[in-house]
Amino acid sequence: MRLPLYVFTMFLGIVLAVHLAMNGKVGSVMNNARVANALFWCIGAVWAVAIGLTGWRAGALSPLKQVHPALLVAGALGASLVFAIAWLLPQVGAGPVMITLLAGQVMGGLLLSHYGWLGSPVQPITLTKVAGVLVMIVGVALATFTR
Repeated sequence: MRLPLYVFTMFLGIVLAVHLAMNGKVGSVMNNARVANALFWCIGAVWAVAIGLTGWRAGALSPLKQVHPALLVAGALGASLVFAIAWLLPQVGAGPVMITLLAGQVMGGLLLSHYGWLGSPVQPITLTKVAGVLVMIVGVALATFTR
């Protein structure tokens, strides 16, 4: 059963929201989101290396030559996303940023699955899924623009 995986994923969404809010708060306190996030990424890099070393074995980097270089841009994308979100949070608030971000993730996920991009199992977009996205967009508007 996959229910525990979905519950864990929801938990990770909560952790992501807290993580991004923490980044935004430090950037706000320092009055410089770029410097604050550079610090976070340095700490994150050290932590990532520590985690990576727990799975290290001889030849661990050998498969790297099979990775298309464009895929390595993911690190820069991740850093850019966190920088942008940390800047946005103090501007518009955690709720609006997170719910709008989630809507974008759902739309991106549907496209990745529909076309099977980046190894995602193919799951065609259906009218039901489109209706779900439209309901979500209405929800974003209601949660973000109403008082």
